[in-house]
Amino acid sequence: MRKFSFVIAAGGSGSRMASSVRKQFMSLGEKPLWRWSADIAAKCTGIDEIVLILPADYDGEVDAPYPVKIARGGPERAISVLNGLHAASCGYVMVHDAARPFATQELFARLMDSTDENSGAVPVLPVSDALKRIDGENITCVDRSGLYITQTPQCFPRDKLIDAVKSCPLAKDEAEAWEKAGHVLRYVEGERLNFKVTQKEDMMIARALVERETRTGLGYDVHRLVPDRRLILGGVEIADSPLGLLGHSDADLLTHAVMDAILGGAGLRDIGTVFPASDECFRGADSMELLAVVLGMADASGWKVEYVDAVVQAQVPKLNRYFEEIAENFRRYFEFNVKFKSAETLDDSGAGLSMTCWACATLRRRVND
Repeated sequence: MRKFSFVIAAGGSGSRMASSVRKQFMSLGEKPLWRWSADIAAKCTGIDEIVLILPADYDGEVDAPYPVKIARGGPERAISVLNGLHAASCGYVMVHDAARPFATQELFARLMDSTDENSGAVPVLPVSDALKRIDGENITCVDRSGLYITQTPQCFPRDKLIDAVKSCPLAKDEAEAWEKAGHVLRYVEGERLNFKVTQKEDMMIARALVERETRTGLGYDVHRLVPDRRLILGGVEIADSPLGLLGHSDADLLTHAVMDAILGGAGLRDIGTVFPASDECFRGADSMELLAVVLGMADASGWKVEYVDAVVQAQVPKLNRYFEEIAENFRRYFEFNVKFKSAETLDDSGAGLSMTCWACATLRRRVND
């Protein structure tokens, strides 16, 4: 089976971004721009290693959950790419711009399938805008028929690409060097979302795309009603209730269900695992304080809670009069709504023996500025 090295060109200055941070290291959805394509490549069958070309003067960390070979960039793109190609060990290479974060596994597969020992392959898209040529004060229309834009990654046999780049160091990309060396160049359909982050506005678009990612978490809790316990819901004591909820902490089942929903949406374990009842430090704990811990865990995992909707099922006591006070406690952190429902004398909660709560949380991936 053919093996490919995925070579990420991240050695440029990113001067057009007009930022103090080189664009390839700017944060997009809690990880640097270059990591997006690397993460996809790491999952692809046929890609055996990842080579990252860094600026010669870069001394920052390279954090990835898989091995990454490091090559150093040069004063020109051709030199940088050659350094990356020499660092690669597979017979075939995919050369990709670090500033294209949204290429997919499907695109990688199409390119690999179209590459062989004599042929390279590139992704292309037809030009969709009207074109003009400007020469001084003169402007003329250009026929766009048959014109395509070229994307990355671009795939080639490694040794032949090395020779091609050496023979054409001023080529705008590897495909140009390959074609000028007289080799066969094939093409596959590119992807509209595989755009290059070049200007500040491009990064704004990329972050808007990432920010659209949402998740939903579902939470559930049930507690028995017993005498000689305070009834706490959403951090509010229901003072006129003769019964309270039995539990290791304050047994605030509404807040427990909300926490479970948030943990689920963030891909984390349930509250019984995070705050085990076997741990005495949580005996009588204030669940609203535990909620702040859960929100910190979700934030550390890259998720922001947008909205929580909950249903408390209880026959007694009547709870609607506490709605605003309870809702205000949660609205310090996120948009919130809760409904109080009777179980119509059915099951334990309908008999006034217990309370049950369900909660649904909507989380949005947090994006740094």
